Amino acid sequence: MSQSARVIWDDALTSYDFGPAHPLAPVRVELTMALARDLGVLDKVEMGGCEPATDDELAMVHDPAYIEAVKRVSASGRADLSVGFGTTDNPAFAGVHEASALIAGASLAAARAVYDGSVEHAVNIAGGLHHAMPGAASGFCVYNDPALAIAWLLRQGVERVAYVDVDVHHGDGVQAMFYDDPRVLTISLHESPITLFPGTGSAGETGAQGSAVNVALPAGCGDAGWLRAFDSVVPPLLREFRPDFLVTQHGCDSHALDPLAHLMLSVDGQRMAYAALHRLAHETAGGRWIATGGGGYELVQVVPRAWTHLLAELSGYPLDPATPTSESWRQLVRERTGEVPPLTMTDGRSPEFQDLSGGYDPADPIDRAVMATRHAVFPLHGLDPMP
Repeated sequence: MSQSARVIWDDALTSYDFGPAHPLAPVRVELTMALARDLGVLDKVEMGGCEPATDDELAMVHDPAYIEAVKRVSASGRADLSVGFGTTDNPAFAGVHEASALIAGASLAAARAVYDGSVEHAVNIAGGLHHAMPGAASGFCVYNDPALAIAWLLRQGVERVAYVDVDVHHGDGVQAMFYDDPRVLTISLHESPITLFPGTGSAGETGAQGSAVNVALPAGCGDAGWLRAFDSVVPPLLREFRPDFLVTQHGCDSHALDPLAHLMLSVDGQRMAYAALHRLAHETAGGRWIATGGGGYELVQVVPRAWTHLLAELSGYPLDPATPTSESWRQLVRERTGEVPPLTMTDGRSPEFQDLSGGYDPADPIDRAVMATRHAVFPLHGLDPMP
């Protein structure tokens, strides 16, 4: 696999900050970059900067009136509930437009780097704000940077883009923006809308010609079930769709310790998902892979380790799970959060799963979710839904 990868970074990306009581704390990104630096991961990638997305670029996916409203909120710091600001999820803050446009610009920089062939893989770890809608902020998200990267690729004449979202929450904003566009295949694996925000993402949401794919997993699903579901849906669809580019969102809030959701994955299971997406990028998209971060609210035990594994996977030099975290990083954790840092890069799991080739169990809620998705979309892609 290629070792040509670029990490888009600017210290100002941590200015996307809804305040000290908000779950989406920028320290999670700070700690990720520090851990990746200490473990030598950033030595194996190119580092690239970014500029804020322009109004014209943002307007590829957002209503111009919404962009202007965000600017007014940004200038005043005052709420505007008509566009989603002033809720507990999306508090208003001065400078929100500038902070959000920089994250959007970072994902655009990642898309440009892969599109022009400078690198095969590029990542904006501060991005992945997949809930933002064309005309409203939602779910901690102001500008939808993954959708913007996809829209930019389409504007360059790219014919097929696949988007895979492994955040515990449904990738509703990205799905909404491309729901009727057969050039874009959106696949989201998430906790069931019955038990988690945003309440969408059922198997029956299939878009134009099966362009939207949703795997709604039951609360309590762990590594083996999640990886079985992924393996049962994502590889066959990507192989059939043959995207020109793969865009992925890597919210790590599917972890058992995440305070906002109810899946039960480990860092080890998440690492396996990153490796699978890397292989699929090379198998189905010529290696052209644009990755973003996403959700993740266990700020010390989960996010820095999960995303450092993601950065290492992108670099072509995955980390041994037994790798110790560095003492300097542990000290930074104590200083910045007062919490006890993890000592190694593993949760001590060795996830294994059984694929569907041996059949499925209709009494198992995970298998029922998988088969609901396969029955809903596989025939639209000329695939047999049965194992």
